[in-house]
Amino acid sequence: MLIYCRSRIYYFELNTRHIAGCRLASTFSSAKPFAVGLRREDSARLWERRAPLTPDAVSTLVGRGVQVLVQSCNRRIFSDKDYASAGARIVSTLDPAHLILGIKEIPLTELEHLSSLHYPRPRTHLMFSHTHKGQPYNMPLLAHFLQSKDSPRLIDYENIIGDDGKRTVAFGFFAGAAGIIEGLGAAALDLLHIGFASPFLNIPRAYVHKDLASAKASLRAVGEQVSAHGTPEAAGPLVIAVTGNGNVIQGAMDMLKELPVEFVQPRQLPVLVADPATDLKKVYVVHAQPSSYLFRKDGGAYDRQDYYDRPSEYYSRFYETIAPYVSLLVNGAGWQPGFPPLMSNQQLGLALRNAKLVGRARFRSISDISCDVNGGIEFLTRVTTVDDPFYYVSPISSSSVETSAKPLRQSIQMVAVDILPTTLPLDASRHFSSRLEPYLWTLIKQMKGEALRGDDIAYSEALSKATIVQGGRLAKQHEWLYNRAREQRRATTPTEQAHLLSSDMSLGTTPKSSSFLRPKKRILLFGSGMVAKPFLQTIWDHIEHKDSALKVVVASNNIIEAEALVNGHEATTTVVEIDVNNEVNAGRLVESADIVASLLPASLHVRIAEYCLKYRKHLVTASYISPAMKDLNERAIGFDLLFLNEIGLDPGLDHLSAMELRNKLEAEGRKVISFISWCGGLPAPEDSNVPLGMKFSWSPRALLSAVLNDAHFKMSNKVHFVPGKELLSRYFPDVNIARGFALEGLANRDSLSYAEAYDLGSLDDLETVFRGTLRYKGFSRMLQSFKNIGLLSVSGESEIQIENWSDLVPAALGKTLGMPNPSVFSSLESLRSGLEDAISDAQSVESTLAAMSELSLLRNSAPPRELPVIPRGSYSPMELFATLLSHKLRYHPGERDMVILNHELVTIPSTARFDPTLAHGTSHSGPHQVHTSTLVAYGDTSPDGSSAMARTVGLPLAFAALRILNGDIRVRGVRAPVDEEIYKVLLEDLRGEGMIMKEGRVEGAGMGQELVDGLEWMKASQVAT
Repeated sequence: MLIYCRSRIYYFELNTRHIAGCRLASTFSSAKPFAVGLRREDSARLWERRAPLTPDAVSTLVGRGVQVLVQSCNRRIFSDKDYASAGARIVSTLDPAHLILGIKEIPLTELEHLSSLHYPRPRTHLMFSHTHKGQPYNMPLLAHFLQSKDSPRLIDYENIIGDDGKRTVAFGFFAGAAGIIEGLGAAALDLLHIGFASPFLNIPRAYVHKDLASAKASLRAVGEQVSAHGTPEAAGPLVIAVTGNGNVIQGAMDMLKELPVEFVQPRQLPVLVADPATDLKKVYVVHAQPSSYLFRKDGGAYDRQDYYDRPSEYYSRFYETIAPYVSLLVNGAGWQPGFPPLMSNQQLGLALRNAKLVGRARFRSISDISCDVNGGIEFLTRVTTVDDPFYYVSPISSSSVETSAKPLRQSIQMVAVDILPTTLPLDASRHFSSRLEPYLWTLIKQMKGEALRGDDIAYSEALSKATIVQGGRLAKQHEWLYNRAREQRRATTPTEQAHLLSSDMSLGTTPKSSSFLRPKKRILLFGSGMVAKPFLQTIWDHIEHKDSALKVVVASNNIIEAEALVNGHEATTTVVEIDVNNEVNAGRLVESADIVASLLPASLHVRIAEYCLKYRKHLVTASYISPAMKDLNERAIGFDLLFLNEIGLDPGLDHLSAMELRNKLEAEGRKVISFISWCGGLPAPEDSNVPLGMKFSWSPRALLSAVLNDAHFKMSNKVHFVPGKELLSRYFPDVNIARGFALEGLANRDSLSYAEAYDLGSLDDLETVFRGTLRYKGFSRMLQSFKNIGLLSVSGESEIQIENWSDLVPAALGKTLGMPNPSVFSSLESLRSGLEDAISDAQSVESTLAAMSELSLLRNSAPPRELPVIPRGSYSPMELFATLLSHKLRYHPGERDMVILNHELVTIPSTARFDPTLAHGTSHSGPHQVHTSTLVAYGDTSPDGSSAMARTVGLPLAFAALRILNGDIRVRGVRAPVDEEIYKVLLEDLRGEGMIMKEGRVEGAGMGQELVDGLEWMKASQVAT
């Protein structure tokens, strides 16, 4: 982006690579030095004594020509005199400061009274603003930064992260250190209530200590008492459970080392606490890892990646495996909505009852350093203060609790001081200042217009990503906050309302400038194949009607194809020739985008995803989530990114429609006991009279490969496994979805996992879970014949070279039958004989020969000029066969394709009990209900139209990209589109394009038993795993 050094045009995002040589210093007088201001913290924050910069850091700034203004404060850990001695000016106002630093958010009234300042850019504020999560209480503050292009820039320390996705400027270590002191001291007071005097009564509160070293000395002194005299015998051993990892727990563990600690495993706790010979001159610490208390609901063991992918499938047993045996729980585990709590309200009562059976001093105190109200510890109802550090919580029912200032008959002490680091202000401030300084120097250079070199580039990029607001506009990743902040401004005065109605992303601009202030966003599309056209058309329609500032880049290795695709849209869309393996060029494209969409082969998605991680960009693809992509989940979450996969047709539109129907039925009080989903891309019936009943608007290779995949599903209370080599012979001969379609079906991969993905409940409570692929009748038998010949072979040993297309079958058949010389099949009679050996079915041999003739696989069946060019070199039979099919079974002008998507959900009342022994189609509450949802879409045969397959893949992908770009989708990580916030908005968009699922409801059994009845192989084998 260009930066105008001397004009009044404002800027939004700095690209430090492009401004390293740009000098802005000439726009201000050298007689007026750059000024950094240290803000006095809000007077209402009695205990906030931390400082973002130490006097030593101030001295360095002053020594290098930076003026430092320190707002006078008598509570700060460093005195005014300390700062004055370092060369700072002690002031009452920070009006002259170009850059203002604070710890917590600046009071709105103070911000409003600051005069505006341009340098030539507006002032910059650094603070923990508590706005980037949309905290309602700070939306008025955020709104103030959005008034105009001259509003200050807001950078949040919490968003400054390193390449590893972790925060780099933070106080977490000191929260953990102080949390141990506060927790042990409070727990000792609690023990007094039941008659025990603990040595930890002698620990001074954290804020009493002058520094961390003195706090450690106090803890060490108590530890010496424990080593000498032990803990109260009647209370039993002192056991501290610690949860979580990261800086917070590092600080806690660092403090615990000052005690006579012995680390134990959770499995040792029952014996440790019950054994009268346990050494009471030690403090026992169990660092509880998730694997010791998190379990899958289906009984499976904890798997870290699976947990992050499917948190709803897990629950915590901390209340029974660990809690009843500990004296103090120190909780530093992070928590997010959608994840199971460490302990719920209901589990609190169970834990307290179990603990009482173990001993009077068990599970009496929690020091919750995480301070997530109603979060990881659900019964944490509020945070506490340094003045009033704890309260008690008691369960009053299975789902609710009450609080009190004193312990009740059955209660637990809660310590949840949310400003723990400020109780150790000296060391916390020194640490913070040292981590902030390199970013600060880079920011000063940037604001002064000095060249950025070396590490400055990385620091500047990190600051850019940590920016909440700049130039009166929200940064791209925070634009979802716009409506929340706008509402705050809208409720003020009529004049301000007028400004709001005339603005876009800035909250206080004039009508003339609103179009200029609209942020320019960029979508990067990798690929220019069949799906790209409807994807781009959807984006172009959005540009025309909703966001004229949006730009598109199409990156392709087929520049001619891409340019033809973009013809007529060059004003908004740029075409770039790219090799995705070129990290420099591909990386630059990703870096300049706001979101990336990949239509490349699935094998390349992870490479694109790595670029997106490096440059912090969201990604959308239509492909299944591969194991390698799944492994990126935690990194994506750490960088606040969404990698949305499986957002095409199948997978994609099937997820959206299935989840909508499932959730609607649940809201109606129905429970799903059978789920069957079919999807197929086919020629329209009038264009289907060809071999295989197929034509291709996408890669034939994908279809050929799909019939080699294993399948796993449950049907009519039986679990079935079909090896890929048997899939074509174990097909479903009759699939009756709609009259007029003669359809058969194939099982599609692993259906069982969708019980979990679609939240259908335990597999044991489901009669059927099945996903299948639709084809016209005859497809499976014909393709099985081609497979028997060897045309679907992909191994290196099967590779062949051919001169003519009529050589393909003899060469493949020769490999299959172990005949190295394919010329033995040169005559029709010898070829027929070879086919009989491979297929073993006379009727199938004849139909296969007829199909081969139609596909020009027999000699003299078609002139060479009507056939595709034969690839030179050695290729697998499948590769060659796919090349021929893509030509022979392509769509001709006037022909159209068709997509069929159908879900069938069989339900019973949610209060009913599923009983597989009852007659099929009934339950204890009467007949089952069968709910169907069907989409039939046809391709558009007009010159500018697209196939049904391209539209049903491209449109969901495009709408997903736009919704993420606009902040409407906030889930993060590597995901499939099964979350409500995803499927609701995307289905709304798709309905606007005419993609509407037709729903039906009848009483009956559904198609499950009908499918089984049509399969002799199922009746005979019933292969279960």
